Amino acid sequence: MGKIAFIFPGQGAQYIGMGQQISSQYPSAKKVYKEASEALGFDLEKMVFEGDEETLKITENTQPAILTTSIACLQPFLEKGIQPDVTAGLSLGEYTAHVLSGTMEFKDAVALVRKRGKYMQEAVPVGVGGMAAIIGLSDEDTIACCNEASDCGIVEPVNFNCPGQLVIAGEKEAVEKAVAIAGSKGAKRAVMLPVSAPFHSSLLKPAGEMLKKELDKVNLNEMKIPVVSNVTADYVRDTSLVKNLLVKQVSSPVKWEASMRKMIQDGVDTFVEIGPGKALTGFMKRISKDVNCLNVEDIDTLYKAFEFLGA
Repeated sequence: MGKIAFIFPGQGAQYIGMGQQISSQYPSAKKVYKEASEALGFDLEKMVFEGDEETLKITENTQPAILTTSIACLQPFLEKGIQPDVTAGLSLGEYTAHVLSGTMEFKDAVALVRKRGKYMQEAVPVGVGGMAAIIGLSDEDTIACCNEASDCGIVEPVNFNCPGQLVIAGEKEAVEKAVAIAGSKGAKRAVMLPVSAPFHSSLLKPAGEMLKKELDKVNLNEMKIPVVSNVTADYVRDTSLVKNLLVKQVSSPVKWEASMRKMIQDGVDTFVEIGPGKALTGFMKRISKDVNCLNVEDIDTLYKAFEFLGA
């Protein structure tokens, strides 16, 4: 076996009850929810396990909930001494990767991403911005659609997830026009996404500025495990660059496909997606057929991963 990467999901993966099975069988995982509740000042565990979808869907709730669940699902691996060679996370998931790496204390990260969610939501009034998934066109063709629609306002590529799938974001009218153009160019699907803000577009720069003030209050440690940045699709070589990259990440495209290819190029052949959902596993299957992909979100998938890794 080559190198192992642990990768962590972003917003959109959440669901009520996520992490509950692992938390019920691993006291170390349950403790993570308790620590999150203490850091946030409300019962996050109750919201995630017993709450309602609408409350969980609010961005400032979603972000700490997913980060906490991912760190909780990580605990059984740490108990067995299984460490990855490298780590990364999609958007919000990059904070989870930094917690694993030791760059950031969990209690600091969970409080930070709650504020991140709030700032991202408040940067653009609800109804003004939008996002859409364009499936079945090349990146170049999708970017051309954005350029063609830009006479209606800002619209930009924001998530380079995997071949043939690109998410765009910006001002709603311009995004809708780009969707129509993509349809006329032969996209398999071009659909508006049910989100309330144009994440990772330049419209979110004000959120990045607000986040910078919060990041300035957080102490960072040396990274114990290499982290690949969404912004650069390369390793973060120096801890002093982490805060600036996380600020830029809010209003910059997520280079997920390029990040995964960087890891593969460096000898990673096993990717373990830890946390709710299996979106990243789905992306990886389209990025490379030559690597192993596992997702871990409950007891069944955890034991399958242990068996595969010989743990």
